[in-house]
Amino acid sequence: MKPVAIFRHAENEGPGYFATFLDQRSIPWQLIAIDRSETLPTRPGDYSGLCLMGGPMSVNDPLPWIATLCALIGDAVRQDIPVIGHCLGGQLISKALGGSVTRSPCKEIGWGRARAENNDSADRWLGDWRHKTGGLAEVFQWHGETFSIPSGAQRILGNEFCANQMFALGPHLAMQCHVEVSTEMIAAWCAAWPDEVKGLDPLPPTVQTAQQMLADAPPRLDAMRQLADQLYTVWIGGLNSALTLAPVKD
Repeated sequence: MKPVAIFRHAENEGPGYFATFLDQRSIPWQLIAIDRSETLPTRPGDYSGLCLMGGPMSVNDPLPWIATLCALIGDAVRQDIPVIGHCLGGQLISKALGGSVTRSPCKEIGWGRARAENNDSADRWLGDWRHKTGGLAEVFQWHGETFSIPSGAQRILGNEFCANQMFALGPHLAMQCHVEVSTEMIAAWCAAWPDEVKGLDPLPPTVQTAQQMLADAPPRLDAMRQLADQLYTVWIGGLNSALTLAPVKD
């Protein structure tokens, strides 16, 4: 099968658990490192799906690759090639589909919770996970902006601090949270924590210290992996109709 294209926008915000999930199922993938000025593809049909990772920049920044990448996302959606986005990646999907990205009502950094919506898209994407957990998700956050829900899409996860945590449109999924992170990724991101929290005194309840984030990682990471497995399993089911999943590797 054709590979999944994974777009990396910052060196320390790689594919993380998403790549592990694909590897365990023998699904090929290709990293396109925008942070290293690699050339963006122009034909989404060269790939079975597109995955967009996070990054410290805004989709509203005057960066030369943003318009090109949004055009690629739009073409993929029109061709029913599944697209999935994490944080900045989710914001790029929203913008490509006619949505907007604005400052979030509340900056979220660290572990938090979000609750499943009650609609058809949530039923499809969250499946048995929602029934097993009561629809309450443990998720990792690192964002100061938020996306709107594009026309035709449905919100499937939200919370009281940032309503739009996740939306789906057919085989496409956009997430504000980071279900792909590992403990090592969190530790690396914590180096930027002092700059992220400048002016936040005292810290709001949605912002954890580096020590709190790392201490909470072991119990919460396991719970978030269950959500990631559910979402990624639904997403790869749309890669192509002939896809037969290989057994998961140990």
